[in-house]
Amino acid sequence: MREEIGQEARYRHSIGVARTAERLAMAHGLDTRRARLAGLFHDLARLWSRDRLVAEARRRHLTLDAFALVYPVVIHAPLGAELARERFDIRDEGVLDAIRKHTLGDAHMTPLDVVIYLADALEPWRAYDGRAAMLETALRDLGAGMRAVLESTLAHHAARGLTPSPKTLACARAYGIAIPEELLHA
Repeated sequence: MREEIGQEARYRHSIGVARTAERLAMAHGLDTRRARLAGLFHDLARLWSRDRLVAEARRRHLTLDAFALVYPVVIHAPLGAELARERFDIRDEGVLDAIRKHTLGDAHMTPLDVVIYLADALEPWRAYDGRAAMLETALRDLGAGMRAVLESTLAHHAARGLTPSPKTLACARAYGIAIPEELLHA
């Protein structure tokens, strides 16, 4: 796994996500092994170049929407699920779906999907204001944790004039979050 990722900082992040996912799963009565696996393998393609992400996704016939073509870094999530299947023989579709959805979220997320999305945002190596408090919220209530992280993500996008993914916007709406007007026209 360390060799596959190829960078110590990204490997450390993946271990942090796996451990955080395990904590969240345990707190909410979910399968800790599945959470740990998805967390461990979630960023297999994260360090690949834009060109390689697009080429490898096309080679595997993955659907690339307009957002992914403008921001190819997001391709690492669905491509990472394929790599987990190909290189590590992960066959659990729930684990693979959680890997696919960990970056942008989705309007329809299982509890495992939510755990991996949150663990990626809240693992201890992430250093931003409010991270620890959001993790404590997520450990108590996954829905409240998602709302906190999604609101933080949308505020980050708005402050920087960035366009959120349609999938992230759909995820936010599914959690009852009002989308700031400036993000709808970014």
